[in-house]
Amino acid sequence: MKERTLCIVKPDAMSKRVLGPIFTMIEERGLVPVAARIVTLAPGDAERFYAVHRERKFFPDLVRFMSAGPVFVAVLEGEDAIARWRDLMGPTDSTKAPRGTIRGEFGTDVEKNAVHGSDARETARVEIGFFFAGLELPGATAAV
Repeated sequence: MKERTLCIVKPDAMSKRVLGPIFTMIEERGLVPVAARIVTLAPGDAERFYAVHRERKFFPDLVRFMSAGPVFVAVLEGEDAIARWRDLMGPTDSTKAPRGTIRGEFGTDVEKNAVHGSDARETARVEIGFFFAGLELPGATAAV
């Protein structure tokens, strides 16, 4: 089934200037970007986006990290996009991510792991709305 998912290339990967290779990996996996932009999150925006983690010990570091520099955000579309994107990203802890995954190639640890992706259809809907609210996306009838 055609779906959409959110992709974030995090500040660590942006500062390493590996957006191009990551984007190539995305396209090679058959995922199509239907919207994209580069933004720098204010700390309050990072807090709202990652609110699900508010009670976790790592939350302040996560907010600081995600607001430390620009991020590339995109809506990716394709057959089973959520599962395919998560597979391409690799495990959250980059030290455990296999070569050939984005985190295995460009991440360094559990925090500086290069990318973020939605984990379910409902999460994708909410996360896409966070960054692309009010934007009419092409093919709006496709499942999110």
